[in-house]
Amino acid sequence: MLLVAVLVVAGAAGAGAAWVVSAPKPAFTDHDEAALASGDAGRGKLIFDAAACASCHAQPGQSDRLKLGGGMALLSPFGTFYPPNISPDPADGIGRWRAVDIANAVMAGVSPKGRHYYPALPYVNYARMRREDMADLVAYLRTLPPVRNQTPPHDVPFPFTVRRGIGLWKALYFRPGALPEDKARDDAWNRGHYLVEALGHCDECHSAHNLLDAPKARFAGGIDQSGTGFVPNITQAPIGLLHWSKADIVQALTTGETPQGRRIGSSMADVVTDTAALPEADRGAIAVYLMSLPARQSPEVVRER
Repeated sequence: MLLVAVLVVAGAAGAGAAWVVSAPKPAFTDHDEAALASGDAGRGKLIFDAAACASCHAQPGQSDRLKLGGGMALLSPFGTFYPPNISPDPADGIGRWRAVDIANAVMAGVSPKGRHYYPALPYVNYARMRREDMADLVAYLRTLPPVRNQTPPHDVPFPFTVRRGIGLWKALYFRPGALPEDKARDDAWNRGHYLVEALGHCDECHSAHNLLDAPKARFAGGIDQSGTGFVPNITQAPIGLLHWSKADIVQALTTGETPQGRRIGSSMADVVTDTAALPEADRGAIAVYLMSLPARQSPEVVRER
């Protein structure tokens, strides 16, 4: 009986600790509203493109990438996710959201109702953004056309429907905080570091993922999350970008053409549309950073391909 009592108490204590650890933790409070609502929409356009927002949130079936009605199906090993409507529509989009609500969604993965968002939204990377860039992004989003479109609910099985479990995932893999500059590196490298790691979230696609869907062997490529193809290695490995010049990388990010004369396709084609809209200096900075990544071995399935 004593052993049973000890186990019950230990179980209750563990459950209580898990409940506390898994609680949603907004990054911003009401005190941040004024600062987050005073961004510059002109600068926000650059953040919008660098973060590839349209690649996921543009409404399918129409050609205007600024109509952010959402609804594209994102396939994953855990089910199908449907990016939401983030247009300024007050009914179906985020037109009634405060600036702090948008910032908490993007940089903390927490909804205005205090629920966890799935990490299909790459807030693990966006959490490294500078606050002033977040304010500029908010300002730009508010200039876009409202779109009436209600997106389908995510199609994921139990137990992934239990949002509180995402809090435990965050405890393992979510490390918010502004991305520090490396004083030993030049401005181009630091700019590229920020664009790739904080805004571009390149590792989310260009990495294999573990059983809990966190990137591993970052930037070494892997099976596409939809299970329909492979994402290339973008480190300085022979199978990656070792033989690419800076001009080659800039060209690929501008036109979608590789040094071998191939066209970049699949979801990366949409990303190229975004990177092509960046200043040429930013595409060059991305190239500088990618060329500094140490060679990492791709998963065997990719190497054999």
